[in-house]
Parts: sequence; C-alpha cells; structure tokens
Amino acid sequence: MDEILKTVHATGEGFLGPLLWPLAWVVIKVVLLLAPVLFMVTYITLAERKVIGAMQVRPGPNRVGFFGILQPLADAVKLIFKETILPERADKGLFLLAPLLTLVPALLAWAVVPFSPELILADINIGILYILAISSLGAYGIIISGWASNSRYAFLGSMRSVGQMVSYEVSMGFTLIPVILITGSLSLVDVVEQQKDWWNVIPLAPMFVIYFISVVAETNRSPFDLPEAEPELVAGFFTEYSAMSSGLFFMGEYANIVLVSFLGALVFLGGWLPPVSLLSFIPGIIWLGLKAAFLMFVFLWIRATFPRYRYDQLMRLGWKVFLPVSLFWIFLTGLVVQLFRGV
Repeated sequence: MDEILKTVHATGEGFLGPLLWPLAWVVIKVVLLLAPVLFMVTYITLAERKVIGAMQVRPGPNRVGFFGILQPLADAVKLIFKETILPERADKGLFLLAPLLTLVPALLAWAVVPFSPELILADINIGILYILAISSLGAYGIIISGWASNSRYAFLGSMRSVGQMVSYEVSMGFTLIPVILITGSLSLVDVVEQQKDWWNVIPLAPMFVIYFISVVAETNRSPFDLPEAEPELVAGFFTEYSAMSSGLFFMGEYANIVLVSFLGALVFLGGWLPPVSLLSFIPGIIWLGLKAAFLMFVFLWIRATFPRYRYDQLMRLGWKVFLPVSLFWIFLTGLVVQLFRGV
C-alpha cells in the first residue's frame, strides 16, 4: 500500500506540481470516501427489504433489475420527480434546511473514520470527540423540522425524537470512555492499533452491548422507532414532509446506521485487524467492511424480530439501566487501568 501511495503522489506532483497536488489529493480522497458511503447508504435499503422479506417469508423487491438490485435507484428517481409540498404557514427556509441538517453531519463524520492506517481523510488526535460532536448536530435537524412545519403532530414528534436521541447519546458517549481510558488517546487509529493483543469487546463486553443498543435507539431504529410509528404518531417529526425532502431524512437515518456500525467495528471489534494473525494476508479494509456489515445486519435482524417499545420503557431503559451500568464500568475500568499502571 505504501508503494502504491508513493507512486500516486509522485505521478500527481509530476502533472500538477507540488503546490496544486495536495489540494487535488484532498478532493480525490473526499470523492473516494463519499462514493462508497453513498453507495452503502443506497443499498442498505435494498438489503433491509431483502433480509426482512426472507425472515418474514416474503419475496421482497425482485422486479427492478436482476434480483431487484436496481430497486433503490427506482425509488430515488420516484422521490426526485415527486412534488415537494410546502405547508402554507411553514417557515419554508428552515423547513427545507432541516432534512439537510440531518443528513450532512452523518456524512461529515466520515472525515476522521480510518479504513486502514493509511486510508483516512484526516487523522486528528480527537477523532472520537469529533464524531460525537458532529453526529449530535443531527438533533437540530429534527427539532427544526418539527418547529418549521407549523404542525402540532410534527412538533410533538420532534420533541419526542430529540428526547430519545439525547437520552441515548449520553449512554453511547459513556460506553466510549472506557475505550479511551484503556487506549490513552482519542485517535481512532490509536484505538485500533491498541487492540492488537485482544479486541476491546472482550474486556468491555457490557459496554459493547450498551453501545449497540444505544445506537439502535439513537438512530430511531426498531424496536425504538417511536418517532416513525406511522399508525400511532402520524409519522412524528416529518409528518408534513413529502417526496425528496422526506427521502433525505431516511438517507440521514441510513447514513447514521452505516457510520455507527463502522465506529463500533473500529472501537470494539479490532477495526481492520484480522481475528487471528494467520489471516493477516487479507487486506485490512475487507476485515473492517465485514465487521461493519455484520453490525448492519444485526440492525436489520432486530427490526424483523422485536416488537416496538413504549416511550416510558424506552426512557426507563436509558436512564435507569444503561446510565448507571456505564458509569459503574467507567469507574471499574479507571480503577483497573490505574492499578495496572501502578504496577
């Protein structure tokens, strides 16, 4: 990989010169990063319908393209050409801005996600903190959508959704603190390299379980899909949205699923490291993709399996179970790390 990158840099500098090539290289990396991410966001919708269809003994989409592989493109074309209806008394500027505030932060977070020690757009030493900060901005899109719609249903739905996101983001953030204590760094590259002896899921198994359940709730997925329970809540915060504006909300949701799956694979499952050293000849990016794909499959599996929680059950689980357990595990990890360092 190092030799390939050196060749690419030498060729690029030969064509564009030493001043323009660094800028062009950043643009190339952004395109190379966003293209696979958008591809995964598009096709996880097909995977969801196929997996749930198989679990519920239904065929799923199988008419558009071979095995239905063109169905996401057909859905995108349908949404693009539908008319976007703007409510008469809505704040139209904020109404149209809100879906973008949900999708864009989920894409910006990828800037610090490493696919290998070399394949990363920006290896900053506060990578985990950056992801937590940038992903929390998605809550603004939801609360603004409810307020700008000028609808009681949408506003109440947005309040419920933001309450859910904030509650579980606290637990999710606490599950990452033991990892930071063990690693001594906020860089995701350092977190993965620290797992060469054993993956963090082994000593921090309870934190991994809490992390995964918390991200399921934070992304509003089943069984915590209370904001999108159409029969009961009239679609919650995006009641007044239609066509591509509602499609952007769904894209933001799926982009967050892909993001938290990769983050979970990096933080708890060894990232690009193979499970045993004998398999180190397989490129690390394939291992990372397989681990993230497994976590994404669990998202779909849960949706096809578990019934929806009630809102009071959701809040009780977050504040009375996950929060105390994660705080205790932070204390325990800090104590063990301090004793180990003392020895």
